[in-house]
Amino acid sequence: MGKYVLFSEGARGSLSKQLIAKFKLDENCQPPKFGIGIKELWQIEPENHKAGLVQHAFGWPLDNNVGGGAFLYHFEDNIVAVGHVIHLDYKDPYLSPFDEFQRFKTHPAIRKTFKGAKRTSFGARVISEGGWQSVPKLSFAGGALIGCAAGLVNLPRIKGSHNAILSGMLAAEKVAQAIGDGRSSDELVAYNDSWRTSDVGKDLKPVRNVKPLWSRFGTIWGVALGGFDMWTNSLFNLSIFGTLKHKTQDANSLEPAAKHQKINYEKPDNVLSFDRASSVYLSNTNHEEDQPAHLHLNNVALQQSSEFEIFDGPSTRYCPAGVYEWSEIEGKNTYIINAQNCLHCKTCDIKDPNKNINWVTPQGGEGPLYQDM
Repeated sequence: MGKYVLFSEGARGSLSKQLIAKFKLDENCQPPKFGIGIKELWQIEPENHKAGLVQHAFGWPLDNNVGGGAFLYHFEDNIVAVGHVIHLDYKDPYLSPFDEFQRFKTHPAIRKTFKGAKRTSFGARVISEGGWQSVPKLSFAGGALIGCAAGLVNLPRIKGSHNAILSGMLAAEKVAQAIGDGRSSDELVAYNDSWRTSDVGKDLKPVRNVKPLWSRFGTIWGVALGGFDMWTNSLFNLSIFGTLKHKTQDANSLEPAAKHQKINYEKPDNVLSFDRASSVYLSNTNHEEDQPAHLHLNNVALQQSSEFEIFDGPSTRYCPAGVYEWSEIEGKNTYIINAQNCLHCKTCDIKDPNKNINWVTPQGGEGPLYQDM
């Protein structure tokens, strides 16, 4: 047993989630917020490659009420990473983040990059978006949260690695001090008390209102107001908005299917856009078929009465790997969980409207085996 244990599991860590609940670390903070990020690697034609080029976008194909954006990064050897992020506080149960990403690549300004190219990798992961207001208490008896497990992502700058490193350094300093003082297994109060005045806090505080402004006012006005707020914070160290609150958890944002119409996504052309099955294949994910399922339903009946009958099965759409499906078996709607396809993105653990799906660590540490992602 270590004298102190630092948890750096990434966004929505399975152990971190339990620790936050057990020690009530979120009593005095806003609800956590997340986005689902889907990413592909492509080998493109040399004439379309510009080493070091970085492109960011937001808006289409998402409407003004759905937050999100995209990126293209040109690496060496004619490799391009393309990704799309959708904020998980969207309302429409028919929206499919995976299919919106496939649509994004068909935009005239984007598709030309991939002419004659070959897709080589695919993956997905949730991203912490709550920022300053959503960071829970970081210390507890015997341990602490660092990095994305603590939610230290700078959303508008699409950065998290720097704060993960800085928070790890800060926690390590406090651990070294504690051990030097002959302590162990107590609470690292000094770490929790110092992060907001550290470089991590200085990075997150000026951008704290970007996410709530975007969620409240939509992409057009929300991004404009968020930019203005960052400007006033940078120049004057103040905001006319103060510190805005996040309205609710992402699981609570979905509206009943009756309020929305089904979205007819075009079939993939297998050149620029693809289906889930071929995408999961490129993730190299693997779970033994006979291992215990690592995706647990807290209440099976609730999934039928609410997820299906009220929301029309949104898990079949928000999951980028096709893990969940509703199928009629012997005249009865049956919920099927294809856990072997899971990419460990954690979207289901966050977005299920009843918080009824619990992601736990799979047996043997199996899952996606990303190449160069």
